[in-house]
Amino acid sequence: MKSLTLLWQTVASDLGNLCGASTARDYKTVVSRVENEGLSFLTITLAQFAKDLEKGLEQNRVDRHLFTGFQRKGELPLFLGGFLDRIFDRANGVLLQDPSSDAIYAIRQLTLMFAKINLPCSDARTEAAITGFLKCEQELKQFDSEYSGSSNSLDFRRISFLLFRSVLGRLEKDVWEDSIIPKHGPGATADKLKGNRKFVQKEWPLRLEEHFPYVDYALPNHRYHQMVDRVQFLEPGAERPVRVITVPKTLKTPRIIAIEPTAMQYMQQALLEQFVSYLESDKSGSIQGMLGYTDQVPNQNLACEGSRGGTLATLDLSEASDRVSNQLVLDMFHYFPLLSGAVQACRSRKADVNGKTIRLSKFASMGSALCFPIESMVFLTVIFAGIEKDLGHRLTLRDVESLRGQVRVYGDDIIVPVRHVTSVNEALRTFGFKVNLAKSFWNGRFRESCGKDYYGGDDVSIVRCRSLIPSSRADVSEIVSTISLRNQMFTSGCWETAKHLDGLLTNLLGHFPAVGVNSPVLGRTSFLGYDNQKEHRDLFIPLVKGYRVTSTPPASRVDGVDALMKWFLKRGPNPFDDKDHLERTGRPNALHIKLGWYSAV
Repeated sequence: MKSLTLLWQTVASDLGNLCGASTARDYKTVVSRVENEGLSFLTITLAQFAKDLEKGLEQNRVDRHLFTGFQRKGELPLFLGGFLDRIFDRANGVLLQDPSSDAIYAIRQLTLMFAKINLPCSDARTEAAITGFLKCEQELKQFDSEYSGSSNSLDFRRISFLLFRSVLGRLEKDVWEDSIIPKHGPGATADKLKGNRKFVQKEWPLRLEEHFPYVDYALPNHRYHQMVDRVQFLEPGAERPVRVITVPKTLKTPRIIAIEPTAMQYMQQALLEQFVSYLESDKSGSIQGMLGYTDQVPNQNLACEGSRGGTLATLDLSEASDRVSNQLVLDMFHYFPLLSGAVQACRSRKADVNGKTIRLSKFASMGSALCFPIESMVFLTVIFAGIEKDLGHRLTLRDVESLRGQVRVYGDDIIVPVRHVTSVNEALRTFGFKVNLAKSFWNGRFRESCGKDYYGGDDVSIVRCRSLIPSSRADVSEIVSTISLRNQMFTSGCWETAKHLDGLLTNLLGHFPAVGVNSPVLGRTSFLGYDNQKEHRDLFIPLVKGYRVTSTPPASRVDGVDALMKWFLKRGPNPFDDKDHLERTGRPNALHIKLGWYSAV
């Protein structure tokens, strides 16, 4: 932890110079609190300090409910007081007429830098997250009992049909014509098949067989129909459940994901490809530009606009994926029975939670390939249900089109006009969702969306430390992460921090040259350009001596019919560049670094 507190001190010094604030006493506080509270002070307590700052910006003042646990002078904490005094009036806690965006950025950087460091949560926090997952399921069951057959259900069907009928009609046609092309995802599966072994599918749910027959989707063609004998067709009661696990998110709470069975993920990926393609390319549709799946920049630009003009709100949802009831998805596809059947066929109905199997009311958790696109469609429908209430008449296509550039959904990052935010929030609650008020903004001038943060049009986004500082060359992931941290700190203007990390990395690696952005070398970014230690004798390109990351995909051999199936499913402009794809594939088991002479550019 000493390396992290020293890093904090260096960043504080850089930001103190930026804002003309002394941070010597702040560093003493950090050292003392870390000694008493451990790493949780850097990762959890400071992150709460940042949330309190953002709440103060949202309500235009600091009250006594904020910054608890820190000694005060007047209405503001002494900790980071040199920055806070440039944002709020210490005498009464009221937001200054012209608060410093630099000071806001500085506090956020110092308090959120370690909030998402890649370390496991305590057992108690992990258990609490699993308990929350199960509680969410119970609340969804209660929601379903009240929702089914209600006027809300009819409104949801009508509005979703208005928004998505052209896209869903194209998808319905694809299902009818059997033009969905399956693919395997890169991640883990519930049946623990990896790499090329995923093409040797020996389980196939009967529910899947109804819409995606094994012979048509898992074999090259009907010539190999006899291979159906190797498959175990699973009755609904015998289906393999998704495996619910936790992965690091923050030290306060882990992220819960569900690992899908291979066959389910295989067909989910097929539908995902079509959903994303049609939704993002629907240029003539009324929802053009309102949904995003591959580009976060439009959301970020709208967040910036909202912070500058105050007309757009940014909303965030708690447990967003886990609160999408399958009843909402059934209603969304109500008028497209073939598509609905296909989506439901590759939806897992059960989950294994700590060895106990439960039946799911949610559509899908994170881990399902269809989770992201379908949840965003559900959220957009609910948003317009809220807007309809404000308009006072049934929603029309003209109403929807008039809000282009003001409404956008990327996952659970939502942007809506401030004039409709109250009705939208109420609609979200009505349809079973929880608005995370700590991360939703519409009153002040602070906005955040898709990893970018703004105050009054100024970018106050931060750089995060994602791992511990490496102590040996064997810590390859930590080395790569720390080099990324160094370069981001450099480009953000934290010169002393970059210099501090330069010293650590040079001592560790021995060779840490300045390189261009496309160089394969683990090197440092510099505004002075790249090092040129010698030239390649044939190509005449600059070379530097340094380390590059190497890895070897694990051995995963496939041959015969299964290899032929993989060949048929290859995609992309250069699908066969990897000549060893039938011998090795999948995520490497380990990363290594190798010293040599490589291109500097």
